Parts: sequence; C-alpha cells; structure tokens
Amino acid sequence: MVTGGRGTMVAMAAWSTLNAAGVTLFLLLVLLRVSQAQTFFFPFRQPETCSHNQYFDISALSCVACGANQRQDARGTVCVCLPGFQMISNNGGPDIICKKCPENMKGVTGDGWNCISCPDGLTAEGKCHCPTGHILVERDVNGMLLSQATCKLCEESENSFTIANALGNRCVQCEPTFINTSRSCVCSEPNILTGGLCFSSTGNFPPRMISAARYGDLGMSFTSEWFAEYLQSSAAACWVYANLTSCQALGNMCVMNMNSYDSTTFDACRLFQFIFENTAGLGTVHSVSFWRQNLPWLFYGDQLGLAPQVLSTTPLPTNFSFKGENQNTKLKFVAASYDVKGNFLKWQTLEGGVLQLCPDTETRLNAAYSFGTTYQQNCEIPISKILTDFPMPTFYDVYLEYTDENQHQYIWAVPVLNLNLQHNKIFVNQDSSSGKWLLTRRIFLVDALSGRENDLGSQPRLIRVATQISLSIRLVPNTKNGNIYPPLITIAYSDIDIKDPNSQSVKVSFSVTYEMDQGEAHVQTDIALGVLGGLAVLLSLLKTAGWKRRIGSPMIDLQTVMKFLVYYAGDLANVFFIITVGTGLYWLIFFKAQKSVSVLLPMPAQEERFVTYVGCAFALKALQFLHKLISQITVDIFFIDWERPKGKVLKAVEGEGGVRSATVPVSIWRTYFVANEWNEIQTVRKINPLFQVLTVLFLLEVVGFKNLALMDSSSSLSRSPPSYIAPYSRILRYAVSTALWLVIGIIQIVFFAVFYERFVEDKIRQFVDLCCMSNISVFLLSHRCFGYYIHGRSVHGHADTNMEEMNMNLKREAENLCSQRGLIPNTDGQTFQIAISSQMRQQYDRIHETLTRKNGPARLLSSSGSTFEQSIKAYHTMNKFLGSFIDHVHKEMDYFIKDKLLLERILGMEFMEPMEKSIFYNDESYSFSSVLYYGNEATLLIYDLMFFCVVDLACQNFILASFLTYLQQEIFRFIRNTVGQKNLASKTLVDQRFLI
Repeated sequence: MVTGGRGTMVAMAAWSTLNAAGVTLFLLLVLLRVSQAQTFFFPFRQPETCSHNQYFDISALSCVACGANQRQDARGTVCVCLPGFQMISNNGGPDIICKKCPENMKGVTGDGWNCISCPDGLTAEGKCHCPTGHILVERDVNGMLLSQATCKLCEESENSFTIANALGNRCVQCEPTFINTSRSCVCSEPNILTGGLCFSSTGNFPPRMISAARYGDLGMSFTSEWFAEYLQSSAAACWVYANLTSCQALGNMCVMNMNSYDSTTFDACRLFQFIFENTAGLGTVHSVSFWRQNLPWLFYGDQLGLAPQVLSTTPLPTNFSFKGENQNTKLKFVAASYDVKGNFLKWQTLEGGVLQLCPDTETRLNAAYSFGTTYQQNCEIPISKILTDFPMPTFYDVYLEYTDENQHQYIWAVPVLNLNLQHNKIFVNQDSSSGKWLLTRRIFLVDALSGRENDLGSQPRLIRVATQISLSIRLVPNTKNGNIYPPLITIAYSDIDIKDPNSQSVKVSFSVTYEMDQGEAHVQTDIALGVLGGLAVLLSLLKTAGWKRRIGSPMIDLQTVMKFLVYYAGDLANVFFIITVGTGLYWLIFFKAQKSVSVLLPMPAQEERFVTYVGCAFALKALQFLHKLISQITVDIFFIDWERPKGKVLKAVEGEGGVRSATVPVSIWRTYFVANEWNEIQTVRKINPLFQVLTVLFLLEVVGFKNLALMDSSSSLSRSPPSYIAPYSRILRYAVSTALWLVIGIIQIVFFAVFYERFVEDKIRQFVDLCCMSNISVFLLSHRCFGYYIHGRSVHGHADTNMEEMNMNLKREAENLCSQRGLIPNTDGQTFQIAISSQMRQQYDRIHETLTRKNGPARLLSSSGSTFEQSIKAYHTMNKFLGSFIDHVHKEMDYFIKDKLLLERILGMEFMEPMEKSIFYNDESYSFSSVLYYGNEATLLIYDLMFFCVVDLACQNFILASFLTYLQQEIFRFIRNTVGQKNLASKTLVDQRFLI
C-alpha cells in the first residue's frame, strides 16, 4: 500500500511536470505569435486635423468621433453638445449625453445644462442674445432657473454709472476717466477715446503723437500696434492723472524705442521728456534730480560731460577683498522688474541668469557676479526659442546692493550705456569720447511686442534682442581697500527681420570686465624702457668697439654700423625681455596674492602694448640668435699636429722599379678623431631641450599651473569641471610660462655645472684633455685678429703609440714624473684668448688661401693630382707655420702671454692692441666655448622661451607651442651641425665623410 501510494505520487509529479512544460511551451508560442504580429508605428495626427464632429484623444493621440448631437469644442480635445441641445451627462471626452431642447425653449443656458426661452433671439452657439448695454439674467438671486431669460439694461445715470462687463453677465462701474471727463459711461466727441480711457480735448496735452517703432539697424520705422493702442492713453493718463502704472508703461515704450530722443517728433521718449519737463513741481525721488516723482528714472540728463561725472566722481562706499577675514567677492546686483503694462513685478537678484540669454548651469551663470572674475558667455539661439520664451518684454532697473560700515543695506543705481540710443538722429553712445555719452537706466532683453503691426496676437514682423551685454567695473586709482566706481552696463540691441523663425538664429553674448587706470603702469614701463634702452646703446657701443679692435680695423664704415645695429638688437631684445618678464610677474603676484583689492588685470585691449613688447623681444632675439649662428659656422679653425715621424722605412718608388728610404708618415687618424669630437660638441648645451619642453608642458597642463593664468582671483592649480572657467590673460600666460621656463632652465644649468660636469661628464674639458692626449692643438679665429688657442702638445713627445706606452705615459703624468701640460713651462694653462697682429694674420691668410683652393676636401676625389698635392703641401705648410709660431720661431711675428685685466674681462674687450707682437691671454674659463652652443646658453634659453611664448600668445595652446619649440630646436641644431661640418672640412682639410 505504501509502495502504491509512492507510485501514485511519482505519477502525479510527472504529470504536473508535463503540464507545466506544456503551458510554458504554449505561452512561448503565444508570445512569439504576438511579437510577430504587433507593430510600433501609427498615423501622425494633430488636433487641428480632426473634423468638426471629431475630438483629439490625448491618450491615443488620434482623432475619435464624437457622439450623437455633438461636436468638438474650441480646443478640439473634448466634445460638446450642438446648439439647441442640452447636456444630460458629462464625464469628459466623448462620454457626454445630449438631449434636444423643446420647441418653446430652444435656447441653452450659459453652462449648457438647461434649456431656456430666449425672447431676444439666439447667438450662433445657441445661447440667449441681449442688446448692447444689457446683461443676460437666467436665474434669480437664489439660483432658481427662470422659465424665460431676461435682458436687463445697466444703469448709466449719475447715481450708478454702470455698464455691462465683457462677459455680459454683470453690471460694473464705468472706467473712472469716462466719469471724470463726460459724467457718463460714453466718451463722446469732442472728448478723446484711446486705450480704453477717455480724455478731455480741452487739456494742454500735445495732440501730435507718433506711434512708430524705430529699428535703426534695419533702417525701418513703422506703426506699432502696441504703440498705436496704448501710447496715447499711457501718456495722457500719466500727464493728466499722474497714474503710476501708466507712467511706467510710457517709460517702457520709450525704452522699447531705445531711449532715442528727437526734438522734432512726439514719439514715446519725446512725450516722456515733455511730461518730465512740465512736472518739475512734483519734486524728485531720493534727491535724484533725474528721477521725477511718479515717473520712472530713464535718463541721467543730456548735458555734455555728465557721463564721466557719473562714472568717475563718487566711489561706492564699500570694499572688496579676495582673502582675509573681511573677504568680499560677491557683486550683489538686484533689479526692480516691470511688465510691459507698467506693473511692478518684484525685486529679484540677477543670479540665475536673469540677464543672460545663453543657457548654462546655475554655478556657471552665477560666476559672472564673483568680483575679480572676468566673465564671457557666447551662444547662438534660435529665433523660435526666443519667440516662445519672451512673448512679452520684461524691463529691469538694475541696482548694486551693498552694506555700509554700520551694516545698513543700500542700493546704488547702475547706469546703462545703450549703444543704439539716438539723440537727434545721432548715435552719441558710439562715440569714443565718454563726454558725449547719454546714460540711461532701464533695459530689457527681448522685445517681440512693438514689432507687431496690425494684430497683437500675430507673429511680430521684427524683434529686437539684446545681443551684447557687458558689465564693466572700474577700480578707483591708488586704492588700497578695493574701492570701485559705479559699474556700467553697456548694451547693444540687434533688430531681426522675422522671415522663418525655425531657420533663423541670433548670436548673443554676456560679459563682465574689470579695468583700472593703466596710465601709471605705462609711465613706469616707459621709464624702464628708456633707462635700460640707453644702457643697451652704451653696451652695444662697447661691443662694437671691441669688435673693431678684434678685426684690426680702425675705420667706421657701413659694416661697423650694421654690426652695431645687430649688437643693439640683441641688447634691446634683453631689455624688452626683462621688462615683459618683470611686468608679467608683477601682475601675477600682485593680482593673485592680494587681500584687499588694489590692482586689477589689464583688459585684452590694454594688453596690446605688452604683446607688442613681447613680439619685439622675440624678433630682436631671433636676429641675435641668427647672427651668433652665422658667426659660429664661419669661424677659421686649424688643428696643429705636433706629432713627428719616428724614423725611416723603405718605400717602393713608383715607375722606377726600385726602393728608397722615406720618413715614417704621421697618422691622420688623430686629427680626424679630434675634428670629429669638435664637431660633436658644437651643439652641446647646458640643458636638455627635450626635458625642458616636456617638464614645462607637464607643469602647465598636468599639474595645473596654467590655471594661474585665468582671469579670476583664485590661486588654485585645479578647477572643478562644473565650475566656470574664466578666460586666460595673455599677460598671466606669459608670466607663468616664463617663470616655469626660467626656473626649470636655471635648475638644469645649476645641476649641470655643480653635479653633472663634476661627477659624470664635462665634454668641454674632456675635449681639451683629448687634444693633449692626441698631441693636437686647436688654433681658432672667431674674428680677423682675435680667437682662441687650445694647447694640446703632448708632454711625452709622441701620442701615436701603442697601449703599453700610452698607459705608461698616463702613469708618469699622474705621478708628476713629467712636465705639466701648459704652454708656459711648469703651468697647466692650456686655453688662451689670442689677439694676433696684422702681419701674423696676413701670413695665415696667404697659406690658408692655398689650403682652401678648389673648395678644399669636398673635391678631393674629383680634383687633379697636382691640386691635391698642393693642398697637402699647404696643409703641412700651415701646420709647420702655426707650430713654429707657437714655438716663437718667427721673431717678427712673436707673441707674449699675459693675464687679462678685471675690467677687460667685465667689458669683454681688450685694451691693448697687438701691433708688433701677438698677445695670448690666459683663459681658465674655457671661453673658446663662445663659438659653440655651450657658451651661448643664455641666448639660446631666452630665444627658445620667446619662441614658446609667441606661439602660445598667438594660438593660446601650450601643447602646440611646446611641439613647435622643440621642432625648431631640432631644425636649427641640424643646420648648425651640417653647415658646421662643411666649414670644418673646408678649413682643416678633414674629409667630411669622417665627421659624424
């Protein structure tokens, strides 16, 4: 029995499993069938496409038929009963029931629920009709439905002065101007009816009124429907009744006409001015002479020279500071806003983008009002969006809120410079002289109302948009507490002819700028430029005099003048460099580190002078660099080989069939080796150019030093992505770039001199040691009668020897068992500056002319044998001559050795002229490196820096500047090596193929 029960349970479980599998399979098939049958598209319908007996179903988004005796309502989204039918039930949409009214009560009540008899006829909608001046009465005072509707005439007598309202269901009191003017509810002639108001024709109000809206950008002027309907009534109500709202509305219409004033035309502004002039007895508001009682404050007056007084006479009684306990970096602008009809809307802060048409995050929008942050916002907005967002203009009177020393709150009126304002048809606010400006007060962003011609509900023909709004803040000169003058809002409107709003767009901008008087800074810069420029002239004259002494020419000729100009270009480049670096660091340090605001960054227009100085520094430094480059690749150089033959060998005589003894030839490989080493050190520098560029770029872009160049008060190296990023200051970018470049460069130079050359490798001194080990001296002339000598004569007599003897010689030298390496016995002086006599130079030129004939070694393979032999002979002659000259063999061309005077070292020139004897100056500083990159590191460092900065100032891109700077370094290095190799080969008879 248990077994049977267990079998039954197993069978039932199996059956359940099969059923579940079957159900699952069935559901899968159904879902598969449904997914194959359903679609996801349907016809696109709009409410206006539905017929009169259909309504638009807002759920199904399609047109659905109304029920019997029904039609769509005005919106088209529900159904209503046809005329002559009353509602029995209404649950919304199509769910209503309509019933025909009986013949004796064909009218329907206003709410549509009841039928009623209409003695005076029906309207098109089936409602009861009443004559003009009557109201329809369908129920008694208790709400009981009357069997027959009645039309009651409103009492217009003096006791009541009532008239039917717009809906015709109540009697309301007549407009007060009707009662005051005609003592009735009718404005009969000769009284004037305008804008729904009634005015007496016997008043002194100007009868000539122009309802034109001017659009100066498009050169158009047409009758505005808004002005035609409300200008006269607003002006009359303001003038006759001092109605506050009407006065505000009149002021708004003047603002919509760009505050333009024409003494010959009674338009909105002329009417406003007329009322202003004729209400002087009413007094002023807050003691402001431009603000008349009952009138809005629109103008500051039209006196010449008034604008500078308003903008630069009285500072705001508040302080701004970037840091410290009294930190105050918030500009608290508030605005009194009005609608177009003159109704006061509210006080509101400008934060949140009230005056900024471009959309953005609230954080970025509010950054515009952070003191010291230069703000720029630009965008392009579709006209369709503007028409949607601004159907009616809103007007703003802007104030700056501040707190005085006693913590009392005040507001300061912010003046407006409307660039579109015309005074007697002249755009006075576009004049460069602020004395001719006419300042105003009220502004708006978009006017899509005055451009409507015939119907206020139609699309405007023209709109006016504030495309440029700039808020400028000026610092009080010589302030130490962050005092500013009243801010100025400069606004420019653009008139747009509406053709296709969906395809048209407009570019708008909003900016906040800060400025201070740069006159004192310019004077100080000019003084520094004059003083340093004068010193540069003196230094250039000294260099030119030294150059004349070194070329052995006492005459002042055109070449002398050109040389002076080249020297002056280099010195003047240093002057410009010092001034620009000093100026940049001044603005960087004093602006970013100040607590109470005393300086503000120059505006972009004020930076042009600085940028010009940077350009001059770069151009002049580039000229100096090219001059040095040309000088280096045109030096005269010769390697004196002191090695002598070690005996004789038997040598076969070609063509004679015999042998004869000959001296053992001296190996040329030592000369080639020294020449190759000289070629390698030509472009050795004290810094690593690639490391320099990459390190500066890393610090600027990755570490974030470039953020110090932003035109805001923050000294942080990082900026959060959601925050506003201010534009870069070109002066600060230059300052940060030069500071980092110089610091990294100086660190490299110090590391190279203190550590690398001492403990790793000193290629200049190694080259001198190599010359001594190779028994090769270097005779180098950088000028006609001036140059350098490296004494490489071996103290062992021979250098072309085997390894064992070489090691023995080095050991003897280390143990001081041989003489010292110096040219003078028992000294170590191996390097000299030399000033040779003219006779010595002439002899050198005669031999050298033969040596370099036929362009030297570049034509060795193609020249004839005799030419090659002559070159070889000339080479040996020069080697012998220079060797004998060093050994004092030629008494008529002898020399003597002396130390340079301290003043000679400082001035870089020689006081003693080599007349009969040449002069060798002891040179422990290895100054022969001046004909190499190594000795001109300062010029190269500044030139690379100026190239980097000029590229960055031009394109505002540190990465591109770094790439181009390194590229030009490599190009000039290649040119220096290539041309230097050719010059070296031509001067020394060394085959260029052996120079690597």
